[in-house]
Amino acid sequence: MKEQIIDKITQEVMRKMNASNAEENKSKEKNICGLTEFVGTGRGDTIGLVIANVDSSVHEAMNLDKKYRSIGIIGGRIGAGPQILAADEAVKATNTEILAIELARDTKGGAGHGSLIIFGAEDVADARRAVEVALKELERTFGDVYGNEAGHIEFQYTARASYACEKAFNAPVGKSFGLVVGAPAAIGVVLADTAVKAANVEVLSYSSPNQGTSFTNEVILTFTGDSGAVRQALIAAREVGIKLLGTLGSVPVSETIPYI
Repeated sequence: MKEQIIDKITQEVMRKMNASNAEENKSKEKNICGLTEFVGTGRGDTIGLVIANVDSSVHEAMNLDKKYRSIGIIGGRIGAGPQILAADEAVKATNTEILAIELARDTKGGAGHGSLIIFGAEDVADARRAVEVALKELERTFGDVYGNEAGHIEFQYTARASYACEKAFNAPVGKSFGLVVGAPAAIGVVLADTAVKAANVEVLSYSSPNQGTSFTNEVILTFTGDSGAVRQALIAAREVGIKLLGTLGSVPVSETIPYI
């Protein structure tokens, strides 16, 4: 009798292990791609691609600087801030330039944006490296994105803004930079006010559903200032944002590790 029970337990354990292995293999197969343009994927349904030598007619249609024959591409369905801040780190670490940043109305039907970021490089190796760095950085930059069934709030910080932040938000290069997002937009208005009242920061931009966004249900505030002040403003807004968004559903959570 005991042997039969042990056999049953063993069979069940083996069945679960096989199912787990099959699911893992299926996931790996999904991410395998034999194309040379493919670099990898990351959080936010983000894909990283590279084109070694852009066709001249496409290059002209995209209105790219002629000296950059190679481009790196980051495209995400969910998020813009995380991808832009990740790209900001990538241009710091590589010999590339941000050629374009576009925000789409997306988030898979949610309240926010998707994103398209183009890196320019004279050497394809630099373009590929920039995409690799950006994809890796997404694990960190998604750390202070909190969501639930009703919306999301987002907070981004860098002690030294680079050319991606400048391109997207007119951030002063080399200075501390902060970004606050609230969706639905009503929450974003309060977060913007909270952030500026909490510390001595200089507002760079304010975007709302009809101004500065792709008609998303968000309010986005960007600001600069002393590093400590920028962080203080973000932390104050984050505390308020988690409470407000939580009134519309479950407690908002981050899928990775908060970094601010």
